Amino acid sequence: MLQTFHIIGISDSHRLFFPPEVETVIKRGTVFSGGKRHHEIVASCLPAGAEWINIVVPLETVFERYRDHTEIVVFASGDPLFFGFANTVQRVFPEAVIRLYPSFNSLQMLAHRLLLPYQDMCIVSLTGREWNGLDKALIEGEALIGVLTDREKTPAAIARRMLEYGYDNYQMSIGELLGNEEQEQVRTCTLQEAEEHVFRFPNNLILRRTEARPRLFGIPDKEFCLLNGRAKMITKRPVRLLTLSMLALREHSSFWDIGFCTGSVSIEAKLQFPHLRITAFEQREEGRTLMEQNSRRFGTPGIIAIIGDFMETDLTSLPRPDAVFIGGHGGKLIGMLEKIQPVLLPGGVIVFNSVSEESGRLFREGIGRIGKEIVESIRIQVDAFNAIEIMKAR
Repeated sequence: MLQTFHIIGISDSHRLFFPPEVETVIKRGTVFSGGKRHHEIVASCLPAGAEWINIVVPLETVFERYRDHTEIVVFASGDPLFFGFANTVQRVFPEAVIRLYPSFNSLQMLAHRLLLPYQDMCIVSLTGREWNGLDKALIEGEALIGVLTDREKTPAAIARRMLEYGYDNYQMSIGELLGNEEQEQVRTCTLQEAEEHVFRFPNNLILRRTEARPRLFGIPDKEFCLLNGRAKMITKRPVRLLTLSMLALREHSSFWDIGFCTGSVSIEAKLQFPHLRITAFEQREEGRTLMEQNSRRFGTPGIIAIIGDFMETDLTSLPRPDAVFIGGHGGKLIGMLEKIQPVLLPGGVIVFNSVSEESGRLFREGIGRIGKEIVESIRIQVDAFNAIEIMKAR
């Protein structure tokens, strides 16, 4: 059965105006769908006897009802292709005919209210999503960031996270109930002010950078909070940068840092490759505080820090890696490699910094056991410290 979806974008305006083409679609329709808020807005426009399918979770129940009809008129917010319901319909009903009648999306409307040119705006959706997109935009220092919010990732929560990681170099403009003639409000404030305010939902926001924040490349070792102040307990800057070079993280998406100690490798990786999902492991409890302190100091939110013996850690719920760095192994290097092998994604790489001939021998033996090979090896010595062999396996 070939289905046709007419998907109509609307705002929160109760003064409805539709072009003649859309009016004809509504007049001829018999089955309509949308969220509760959409129904409240358009109910007076629907023909007598119209059937309404409310869009609620679980969505599969909604889709089952859709399958009983050949033609459905769907009301959605703004531009239904802009993080909208039309994308879902395309995915679930790939053979269906879709006729789209978009309106302005909410970030366009907010930019219009602010008289703000938005052609270069970086768009981030936090609606039902994790923080990754916003973290990436902040680390990269985007000058203009448009953010779609939800009931948990509110403007106040966003402001709080930005301040926690030192991104106080932005001004926030928030649009509440855009399009609603009686309740719409747009306000511009500092992050400190936004953190203390409760904004009405639905809302969205635009962040405007007030000044550039330094983004270090090769963080000086002395800038990190160290384990008990011990300068030896950190991967030195030249070694760190060479290690990241061998990991080739630009072409990977999920990075594991095993034995992170101060967090220097994870933090440097996040600054240079903010698209990465980083999971960092450390046996010492002190590592938790060090990662928190250093992440805040250098503005790298989103690093997942796991404390405990890696060999006893349940890995099943973690993002599978396609790049792994082993900075500490506690004498369990071969067992560690054998535990990594089943979860390493195809084409994944493992890099190890060997500080002795024995550890280098163990790494080669372990790599052979899991059916991989050493593809690159470089020795480097920093100051009076022992030479380190950086080894890469694929």
